[in-house]
Amino acid sequence: MSQNSQTAGADARRPAHTSEILHHHGGGSVIRRHHHDYHQLIYVSTGVLAIHTERGAWVACRDRAAWVPAGTWHEHRAYGMTSVHTVGFDADAAPLPDVSPTIVAVDGLLRELLVACTEPGLPAAEGGRVRAVLVDRLRRAHVQPLTLPAARDPRLAHACELVTGDLRQPRPMAWLARAANASERTLTRLFRTEFGMTYPQWRTNVRVFQAMIQLSDGATVTATAHDCGWATTSAFVDTFTRTMGQTPGAYRSGSASRGPAQGGA
Repeated sequence: MSQNSQTAGADARRPAHTSEILHHHGGGSVIRRHHHDYHQLIYVSTGVLAIHTERGAWVACRDRAAWVPAGTWHEHRAYGMTSVHTVGFDADAAPLPDVSPTIVAVDGLLRELLVACTEPGLPAAEGGRVRAVLVDRLRRAHVQPLTLPAARDPRLAHACELVTGDLRQPRPMAWLARAANASERTLTRLFRTEFGMTYPQWRTNVRVFQAMIQLSDGATVTATAHDCGWATTSAFVDTFTRTMGQTPGAYRSGSASRGPAQGGA
């Protein structure tokens, strides 16, 4: 498999029962838009992988795996040296809801099961036993929808572009509404109806999303706080910790502390 790209061909046709794969990608690598006829769980033991679909964007990392239902067109982008573990499940045997992509919290046991399941050369019998435990744990896993949904209304889409174009600027709602040629009331309603959250909640998710990427690429906590629009480093640390369950320093160290696992693409 190419380190930089993947066509929508061979892997998409791979039978689910043989789709436990480990592969590595350099920072900036892109896996082009494709889909599978089976469900796929994507886990990243090092680095960060952003998954983009027509519905929005999700991030897979050491503590969060991305669940992509069968038939979902998606594209990946790696940030930092990224080790990706993918596990496929038959379309009629989903251990997680198959309505839309989502994020699954990965605890210590689930992490080791995902790594073991994708170990190169794992004997079939042992792999089957590991997989059975993995399925049981996934059925009890906590779903955490840290998502950046895609806007449908052009006014909302334009407003989102203005915010993400420079996260260092606070962009109050009044300014954003004028720039998007909408009233504050209309734009507030669009954030709630399309994204299911308020504008401040969405902007926080955007900034945490970007912070995960920058920290994985080796940026300092202070530089990341500044680039992602927090007034102080302490405010960034507080928000990131509440959202991710760990400090940005711990997240940064975790992303860098584990070298790529052994195995081929």
